[in-house]
Amino acid sequence: MASEAKHPAGLKIMFFTEMWERFGFYLLLGILQLYLTDAENGGMAMERKSAADIYGTFIALVYLTPFLGGLIADRKWGYSKSITIGGILMGLGYLGLAIGTLPTFYASLGLIIIGNGFFKPNISTLVGNLYNNDKYRANKDAGFNIFYMGINIGAFICNFFAAYLRNSIGWGAAFASAGIGMFLGVIIFWIGRKTYVEADVIKPAEEGDMSIMRVFSTVILPALVAGLIGWFVPGNILGSDSTDAFLFACLPVLYFFYSLYSSANATDKKPIGALLAIFMVSIMFWAIFKQNGTALTTWAQYYTDREVPAAIEKPAESVYLVQNVTNKTEEVVKYDAFFRVVKENGEIVKEQGKDIYLRNLQQEKMPPEGETIHVFNTELFQSINPFWVVLLTPVLVGFWGFLRSRKKEPSTPYKLLIGLLVTALSCLVMVGAAYFTDTTISKSSAWWLISTYGVITIGELCLSPMGLSLVSKLSPPRLTALLMGGWFLATSIGNKLSGVLAGLWEVFDNKMNFFLMNFGLVMFAFVILFIMVKRISAVMKERGIK
Repeated sequence: MASEAKHPAGLKIMFFTEMWERFGFYLLLGILQLYLTDAENGGMAMERKSAADIYGTFIALVYLTPFLGGLIADRKWGYSKSITIGGILMGLGYLGLAIGTLPTFYASLGLIIIGNGFFKPNISTLVGNLYNNDKYRANKDAGFNIFYMGINIGAFICNFFAAYLRNSIGWGAAFASAGIGMFLGVIIFWIGRKTYVEADVIKPAEEGDMSIMRVFSTVILPALVAGLIGWFVPGNILGSDSTDAFLFACLPVLYFFYSLYSSANATDKKPIGALLAIFMVSIMFWAIFKQNGTALTTWAQYYTDREVPAAIEKPAESVYLVQNVTNKTEEVVKYDAFFRVVKENGEIVKEQGKDIYLRNLQQEKMPPEGETIHVFNTELFQSINPFWVVLLTPVLVGFWGFLRSRKKEPSTPYKLLIGLLVTALSCLVMVGAAYFTDTTISKSSAWWLISTYGVITIGELCLSPMGLSLVSKLSPPRLTALLMGGWFLATSIGNKLSGVLAGLWEVFDNKMNFFLMNFGLVMFAFVILFIMVKRISAVMKERGIK
C-alpha cells in the first residue's frame, strides 16, 4: 500500500475492514445462483429465471438500503456506529443462510440487506472524509483505487473458500465462512478506531433539510406502499412481481432526489444535478457488470471448457477445488435444451444418462467410457474479475499518476466515460465467444471469460471507484452520505435490471444476440454521458475540484 505520507493511516483500516466484508458478500454472490438452481447436491432446485430474479432483487435491495443508512449516519448515529451495526447484522445473516431452510434463507437475506444499508455508504464516506485534510486531498482518487483493491482481494479469495467448503462439507459451511469473515472485519474496524475517529463527524441538518421523520413519511412509507401496489398489481408489467414491486418502490425515492435537487440553494444545485446525471448513466454499467453472477455464471457452468490442466490436477483435487465428471450412464437429473432442470408437477425428473457437463463437450475431449475428468468449480470463475482488479489497480493508479505529473490526467467525469466505453468492448468479447462456439456440440475456451473479465475490469476501475470519489468530491458536506446513498440507489436499480436482463437468457437461441443487446445498452449510456461530460467537468471546475 502507498506510504502514509500520501495517504492517511485510517486507509489501512478501511482497506482490511472492507476486504473481509466483501469476502463474505462476494462469497454469497459467487454461489447464490448455483445454490438456488442446484438439484443434485442439496440446493434449492429452482428454475434459472426464478434464481436470476431472486439474485437481481437481492443485490438491488442490498444497494437500495444505503439511502436510509446514509441518512441515519449523517443525522444521528455517525459513521463508525452505523458501520458496526451493519457489519453485525450482515454477519448474522450469513450464519443464518447456513441453516438451509426456506424461511431462514429469506430472513437471512433480509438481515444482509439491512446490514449493508448501514455498512456500505458509510465506510465509503469515511474513506472520503479521511482525505479532507489538505495534506491528502490531491490523492483522493488514488485512495479510492487502493480502497477498491481491498474490496477485490476479499472478492478474489472468497470463491476458493466457497469451493473448498461446499465440496468438502456442504453449502452451509460455505455460507458460515462468509459470516466469520464479516465479524473479522468488524473486529479490525474497532481495533483501528483511533486512526479514523477524527473523520467520524456527524453533520447536522441545516434549515430547509428534511428531518428523518419527514423522510420516513414522504419517502420510506410511500416507497413501501408503492412496492405493495407493484407486487399486487394484476399480471406482471416488467416480468415478475418482485421486479414490479422493486421499481414501483423506487419511484418515491427517485422523486426525493429530484426534490433534493429542485429545492437546493444556488451553491448546491449544480453539483447535485451533476451527480444525479452520473447516477443515471451508471445504472447501465451495473446492469451489465452484475451479470457476472447470473448470465456469465451460466456461460461458465454449461458453455465453458472447465477441465483442469494436468499439471495442477492433483493439487487442485487435494484441496477440493474441482468436480469429478465420469463418462458413464447412470440415473441423473434431466435437463432441457437450455440446460434447465426438468420438473413435472413440481418434482425433479430423473433419467438414465450422463453428467450434464458432457452433453456439449467436444468429442476429441470426451474421456473414454468409465473414465473421469476433473473440472474447476464454476464459482472459481467469479475470482477472475477481482484477480484482474488486484493486478490492474496499481497499473492504472500508476498510469493516472504518470499523466498527472505531465498535467494530462483526465478529469473524473472523463474517466467515467472511458469506463463505459471499455465496458461496451467487454460485451463484444462475449459476442466473439458466442460467434465462434457452436454451444450445442462444443464448449468455449475459458480464455473468452478470462478476457471479457479483464476488459470489463478496466472499465470497472475507471467507473466504480471514480464514482465513489466523485460523490465525495462534489457532495455538499452535510449531504455526503445521503448522496453516497444515491450512488448506491443507482447501483441498486442497475443490479435489479441485471437480473431482468439475465432472465432473458433463454429468449435468445443464439447467445451472440444476448451479448449484442448488452453492448447496445452500454453504448446508449456512453452517448448520454458523452453529451453531458463537458457540463459536469465545468461544474467541478467552478468549485475548484480536479
